[in-house]
This record gives sequence, C-alpha cells and structure tokens, in this order.
Amino acid sequence: MAGRLAIVACGGALPVRLAEAHPNAMLIALEGIPTDLEGAAQSFALEEIGALFDAMRAEGVARMVFAGTLARPPLNPARMDAAMLRIAPRLMQMVAQGDDALLRFVISVFEDEGFAVLGAHELLPDLTAAADLRVGRTPDKAEEADIARAHDILVGISSLDIGQGCAVAGGQCLGVETVQGTDAILRFIKETPDALRRGARGVYLKMPKRGQDLRIDMPAIGPRTVHGVADAGLGGLVIAAGQVVVMEPDATRAAAEARGVYLISRTL
Repeated sequence: MAGRLAIVACGGALPVRLAEAHPNAMLIALEGIPTDLEGAAQSFALEEIGALFDAMRAEGVARMVFAGTLARPPLNPARMDAAMLRIAPRLMQMVAQGDDALLRFVISVFEDEGFAVLGAHELLPDLTAAADLRVGRTPDKAEEADIARAHDILVGISSLDIGQGCAVAGGQCLGVETVQGTDAILRFIKETPDALRRGARGVYLKMPKRGQDLRIDMPAIGPRTVHGVADAGLGGLVIAAGQVVVMEPDATRAAAEARGVYLISRTL
C-alpha cells in the first residue's frame, strides 16, 4: 500500500531502527510513554486522539506501525476530546480483558479511521530470526523434553492472554512471563532453589500467543535477554522462528557465545 508511513514510537530500540530505515516517516510520541525518539517526534496526548488523527491526515499518512514497548499511561477524562470520548467506553472494556484484546482494539480504532496498521516485521524483513538460527550446543534429550513442556504450557494458557515466555527445568515449570515482562521473570527464576530444578539447567522459550496479532506487541529478545537467561542458570533460549523480534542480532549472538548458553529459533 502506498502513502506516507507513521511510526508510533514507544520504548526500546525498535523505533530507532524503523526511523533509520524509513527516514521520511512521520514520527509520533505519546505522552506518558518514554521513547528514544522523543526529541525528533511530534508528541500527542492519548486523551486527544482526534488531534492525532487530524495530524496524521495532514501529513499524508496512510500507513502506520506501533514500535517498541507500549505501556499503559493513565488517562485523564477531563482532557478527552470528542474522538476519545466516543471510543472510551469500549476501551475501558478492553482494558479489563487483557493485553491482546486491548491491542486488537487499538488497531481497529486506527483502521476505522482509514489507516493501514502494519507490523514492524513487515517493514524490516530481517527483524525476526529465520528457522536456521543456532548458536551454541545442541539441546540434549532432557532439554528437548523441557522445550516441549514449555511449549505445551504456553499453548495451554494462550487463551488466558497472560504472557509470551516460559521456563522449564526437569519438567518443572519455573515461571511464566506475565505483565512484569521477561527481565522480571528471569530475575525471579535466578532465585529459585536448585532443588526445585530437579538437577536440570532448563530452558526459556519465547513465542507469541496462539492467534496473537503480530502487528503489535510481537515478542522480542536481545542481548539483555540472553544475559538474563544465563544469570538465571538456564541452559539456553529457544524462540519461534519468524515470530520473535531479535534486537541487536549480532550482539545477541555474541552474548550467547560468551555466556555459554544456546540460542535457537525453530518453527513452533
């Protein structure tokens, strides 16, 4: 689809990569959501979403992408314009249903205004790992069983809209990623007593929820994730090929090699 691109820049390095690849894009920052592009972007309050729609149309925007970690800033009802007042009741319903329902609704709001919402992976084809990514050793039979167990757990809870990561050691679930994110669960796992690991190092599996719309909130890893896996005493990290963003891919591979943990992508 032709037309100017808008990048809604949230937290992390992804908005910077997109801005570098698409220098003519309109850069948008949202009040209350930090971004590394804040100085270069036009800032808008979510309560005044109608002003954002108008600005995008004035800039000739036809396509848009949400990039980075999208937090939930508090909304001030006193500042809401007519457009936000129109969608606010439905928005509040979606907030109570979990991230996936909320983000699907956000996409639908912009699509109803005539903007095509793209995924970052559609604009940066090398953003995700192919199925042949393999760093470090090959998981043994016991570790493969842990990978399968983590996969079953994530598939089983997909309908609950909880998280995108799970750690398993010796068949024991050490933790499931929740709203606090990957870094938090890996810190928690680091403190797990060895006795609960059943003598196994274990694995961390990262994949999207079944049926998740990958245009927004796609799972992501980077060097910090690899260091977190190693610090937690896990043997490696497995990700879904083509469905997980790999930030700083060279540094991520280097971190896996340096820390002695495997990093594998595969079709899940």
